Amino acid sequence: MEDAHADAVLAIYRMGIDGGEATFETEPPTWQRFTAARSGDHRFVAVDADGHVLGWVACAAVSQRGVYAGVVEHSVYVHPAARGRGVGRSLLRALIDSTEAAGVWTIQSGIFPENTTSLALHGSVGFRVVGTRERLGRQHGRWRDVVLVERRSPVVV
Repeated sequence: MEDAHADAVLAIYRMGIDGGEATFETEPPTWQRFTAARSGDHRFVAVDADGHVLGWVACAAVSQRGVYAGVVEHSVYVHPAARGRGVGRSLLRALIDSTEAAGVWTIQSGIFPENTTSLALHGSVGFRVVGTRERLGRQHGRWRDVVLVERRSPVVV
């Protein structure tokens, strides 16, 4: 993921926000805030043969404390027109490979329980449900639960 992808990445993020089942966010951040909040080493885009961005994945450390040095939280978003083509799986595989090579032992994320497609995608690449955080936050006036998923690396020990 490079600065040249900024508009497409943020547009796909906007589509996820507008869909109502991907995030508590109501507006995408500026590109500067987006990049500052995510690891430059572990973020990727999927592009088609014409160079159009089909989706993205990025992560950030969950804490600055040394004991959590190998734990990241990630987001993955796929353009609606590219869904069902393996884009999300490819992006998650790239993230897994990259983070494992860097010594990351846990990738985690929070997913709304209604987002069954995302839950199935994560399950297909080795994530497991840790639990449900009930009434974690309010979105558009209603409480939302969040399913916590994680993938523990079998390589990094």
